[in-house]
Amino acid sequence: MLYLIGLGLNEKSLSKEAIEIIKRCKKVYLEDYTVDFPYTHQALIDEIGKKFVTADREKVESLEIVDEAKKMDVALLVYGSPLTATTHVTLIEEAILSGIKYRIINNASVLDGIAETGLQVYKFGKITSLPEWKKSYEPDSFMEIVKENQSIKAHTLLLVDIGLDIKKAIEQLEKAAKKHNFKLFKLIICQALGTKKQKIIYKDIEKIKEFTNVQKPYCIIIPGELHFMEKKMLEGFS
Repeated sequence: MLYLIGLGLNEKSLSKEAIEIIKRCKKVYLEDYTVDFPYTHQALIDEIGKKFVTADREKVESLEIVDEAKKMDVALLVYGSPLTATTHVTLIEEAILSGIKYRIINNASVLDGIAETGLQVYKFGKITSLPEWKKSYEPDSFMEIVKENQSIKAHTLLLVDIGLDIKKAIEQLEKAAKKHNFKLFKLIICQALGTKKQKIIYKDIEKIKEFTNVQKPYCIIIPGELHFMEKKMLEGFS
């Protein structure tokens, strides 16, 4: 059987059911290429009472884990919610095609955590990603999603690429916004939601630049039109 298990937002977020499943699985993998973990691998091992093998993108996308699940119980641990990444949905599709039983153990993700900003979750538009730019590759199409959301007065959640620090992320965001003729005003930075390191910052973009020590993982929110209750809540983070 194949188990996809969401870890939630901190190392203590696993349910009793999830821990019981992990302990009886013959093989346990940790997907470690989609997020900067806010805790160490050892902290997670201490919580689940079992060692695991890290699985990079190549390992997961090769579908070797599904093949192993034909012979034994296998668990793939995923930070946050287990089916947010499309790669993980592909694992389920392959399991179905191969006649392998599977179970999803859900958990909280950043989509739950952002509610602590005071923004109304149903007022978020399409989610997009802020990728790390390379010397010869500077993708900025995410700004089209931002503009589309703004056109319907919706908020935009920007998921920041693994490894991208806040200084570079803001530089890229400014450059992309200028290219797309979009004016940036106040931003929301959410650091390590759901953990003891959690921090929510609501500032003008020029002030945001002063916060160079934002820890990973973090995300950026570009607010749309704010309800008066949203404004009141956000001012507490300013």
